[in-house]
Amino acid sequence: MRLKKLLALGMVSAMGLSLVACGGSDTTDAGNADTNDTAQDASDEGGEDGGSATTDGVPSYSDITLGTDYTDLTATIKFLHHKTDREEDGTIAKMISEFNEMYPNITVETEGVTDYAEDSLLRLTTGDWGDIMFIPAVDKADLGTYFMPLDTVENLDKTLNFAIQWEYDGNSYGIPYMGNAQGVLYNKKVFSDAGITDLPKTPDEFIDALKAIDEKTDAIPLYTNYAAEWTMGAWDAYLGCVSNGDDTYLNQKFVHDADPFADKGDGTGAYALYKILYDAVANKLIEEDYTTTDWEGCKGMLNRGEIGTMVLGSWAYAQMQEAGDTPEDVGYMPFPMTVNGTQYALAGGDYSYAINVNASDENKTASMVFIKWMTEESGWCYNEGGYTVVKGGENPDMYAAFDGCTVLSDQPSLPGEEDFLNEMNSESELSFNAGGNSKVMSIVEAAALGSKSYDDIMAEWTEKWKAAQETNGITAE
Repeated sequence: MRLKKLLALGMVSAMGLSLVACGGSDTTDAGNADTNDTAQDASDEGGEDGGSATTDGVPSYSDITLGTDYTDLTATIKFLHHKTDREEDGTIAKMISEFNEMYPNITVETEGVTDYAEDSLLRLTTGDWGDIMFIPAVDKADLGTYFMPLDTVENLDKTLNFAIQWEYDGNSYGIPYMGNAQGVLYNKKVFSDAGITDLPKTPDEFIDALKAIDEKTDAIPLYTNYAAEWTMGAWDAYLGCVSNGDDTYLNQKFVHDADPFADKGDGTGAYALYKILYDAVANKLIEEDYTTTDWEGCKGMLNRGEIGTMVLGSWAYAQMQEAGDTPEDVGYMPFPMTVNGTQYALAGGDYSYAINVNASDENKTASMVFIKWMTEESGWCYNEGGYTVVKGGENPDMYAAFDGCTVLSDQPSLPGEEDFLNEMNSESELSFNAGGNSKVMSIVEAAALGSKSYDDIMAEWTEKWKAAQETNGITAE
């Protein structure tokens, strides 16, 4: 693993990292010295209709029939994750207790890490993390070094959404614990009090809605969450199909775009996307002092109607509902951009479960069972307000506003170009969908201080992008 490069990409937000085409290499169980008879016996119990095992002695995801296979397997596994809130409130412990009703001899130890995006990369390089972890921002070329393939994409795609997210050479190395639809949190009562009867569908309509909130209510129209820093990276999630209606743009065309930050003049594309934030700040439609925002405190503020809107993935919806006495006022709407008369919504996987390639076969098998149970039986995705990972699964009512949208997932990179976006992000230091908080924060600063025009910022980004294309030998079109 190229550690310097990875650390440069390490500050990935909880919602977004999954939508960047990062990828890996094929893998075997080489270097595993812990294969034993127990694991081999376990593999003999596997289901017959899911294909062959991904690694000798270990079943694939599709091989396993929950409640029937491996119920006598004894193992102790460790799960490293970022959901410290669910560790503290007992949610994860409750799910493990329910898992043990079906698999009483598999002990699951957990560790929640606060600064997961960066710390998990460091843990990954030292090997000190356990058996299951959520995949951090690694290159596809490095996937097989650290993780085992869970199944073929062809197999997983029959039953799961987002199976291609961590794909390489036909294999999937990660399964999302939940999906995210990328939109905007809002308070329904605030919108009603402001006289907003139709959800905004364009940047101009959104700014008009913010102005109405400012004029007719006491709520903060748009809460930036600037001080939390990582939250600012949420704006990158709309760069692909949401802003231009093309699900191949982000991971296939963006790196080759000769002028990706040009004003299209129709309220679409990257220019129009980030201009929403600049205009909101310039028109004083945000909190009074953006440097003192409070991530934990803002949850209750939105619930109580003290905040009108926040730009975050759907993963935040459940947290906002739980933070006060009026969960019914918390709403989630599509991002306000329309392309040729159609509004697009992005659905993609969040952090993805992966299994340590160097774990014993016994622990790999137990980990595979646990991942499948968490994906299909735990209800975690639904309870977090996630977009269903299981095909045909139920989606929360919060997605009702998306009924009129075309829902897409960003397609993966072209073969041979899997690392192009990572290379462009690293060279340009813009880090789109890879923890690029600072570039978005600089928009807030420039708009608030009047230090730079928006066009000046876009010109700087363009210069950096073109230089990165030249340095990396990536053709511009």
